[in-house]
Amino acid sequence: MHSQILIYPADRVFVLTGAGVSAESGLATFRASDGLWAGYRLEDVCTPDAWERDPWKVWEFYSARRRAAFAAKPNAAHRALGELEKRLGERFFLCTQNVDELHELGGSFNLVHMHGELAKARCEAACGAEPVDDRRIYESLHEVGHCRCGARLRPHIVFFGETPLELSRIQDEINRATVMVVIGTSGSVYPAANFVQWARLNKARTIYIGPEAPLNAGAFSITVEGKAGEVLPGLFRVE
Repeated sequence: MHSQILIYPADRVFVLTGAGVSAESGLATFRASDGLWAGYRLEDVCTPDAWERDPWKVWEFYSARRRAAFAAKPNAAHRALGELEKRLGERFFLCTQNVDELHELGGSFNLVHMHGELAKARCEAACGAEPVDDRRIYESLHEVGHCRCGARLRPHIVFFGETPLELSRIQDEINRATVMVVIGTSGSVYPAANFVQWARLNKARTIYIGPEAPLNAGAFSITVEGKAGEVLPGLFRVE
């Protein structure tokens, strides 16, 4: 049992989550060591070039990711974060690198998906149209819809080499935070791996939760080792 971490009345909490949280619900994580994700080469399914070269292969991959994600259930870590938000209200902000909807299902509302969302699609031409809800599991490219401008819809996913979403809002929230909590991420994907350094510039307390130390472990003042679903429930005491 880990000692409880106090959240004081003046604190603002910024939480960053990574693939480790979703892995506890059975979703596959990307392992850069072999360059494969669920049997696919990333350059074939998760880059702008891949989309230009073979949009169906990209949609085939993300349709399979949808099938897995939509069948998954939130785990104790998702529910614990939803409960923490309920207690802190607008003093809580969640940024996730995950593209599933498990945080929402676990009770989180004040959050952003910096790498996009599986349950949405957007215009491939970036015409300015908002992303649309799209939960279909496609069987062929002919089934994929088109934007009002006529361009094909692509997954609302940040491909490698593209800029993450809502970075200005994320930066504003980090600037206001007094506590930075990072959960289940390796510290190898940027710019997310830099968030803890940005928080340290503002003297925020920095906490890491995960089964193993991240690559940027030295940036954290507190490290809680263990699966998030096992250690998060009851870890924080709100004063």
